[in-house]
Amino acid sequence: MMKIKLNCDLGESFGAWSMGLDAEVMPYIDQASIACGFHAGDPLVMQKTLALAKESQVMIGAHPSYPDLVGFGRRSIACSTAEIIALLHYQIAALEGMAKAQGLSIDYVKPHGALYNDMMKDADVFSAILTALAEYPLPLSLMIQATADFEYYQQQANKLGINLYSEAFADRRYDDEGRLLARTKTGAVLTKTEMLAQVQQLVEQSSVTTVSGKILKLNVDSLCVHGDNMAGVQAISEIKGLLA
Repeated sequence: MMKIKLNCDLGESFGAWSMGLDAEVMPYIDQASIACGFHAGDPLVMQKTLALAKESQVMIGAHPSYPDLVGFGRRSIACSTAEIIALLHYQIAALEGMAKAQGLSIDYVKPHGALYNDMMKDADVFSAILTALAEYPLPLSLMIQATADFEYYQQQANKLGINLYSEAFADRRYDDEGRLLARTKTGAVLTKTEMLAQVQQLVEQSSVTTVSGKILKLNVDSLCVHGDNMAGVQAISEIKGLLA
């Protein structure tokens, strides 16, 4: 049985707009991926989220994105390698500085939304992100999606001395290549019963059952859960029990 951490994307409120039940989720998770202001989050939200992580002794990760506040970071933006490196450094440094003010440090980086998706399908984007972390004056791991071809990503990361966290998703169906089934397709988002069964399979067998019924082996370090509603928070507590 593999020991899997729980991670959640947090700090995604902005100004008067509130998103997520961060205070309710934080006690159950191991890793908090905190928005850095480009898709969500603002200085006060970042400060409060860091304080919650400190209280629950949760590992902190930067959650940078394309500069797309209106689109919540879910729209791809054509950026050069230099631009990707700069926008990552800018966002990581913002969160790192605020973390230091509370006596905290950052452990990893998990790109958000379209930047995460582009990283997994575009070798140039992935390379730019690796370079950004390698050039940052702090050792940081990179969280990416666990896929059937994860070894390729690990080989690229090894060249620059970057540690990878492989991530699975509790509530999403997988295709045969280990990618997430598009939300537009039937069954892409799992029911609570299906979600708990998938988590149990990951823990006990290091695998998921794909949309076609294929058993796909995945080595997973961290499991992404969502806590933007109370039902989700209750599911997180049950998932935590499966991982204990």
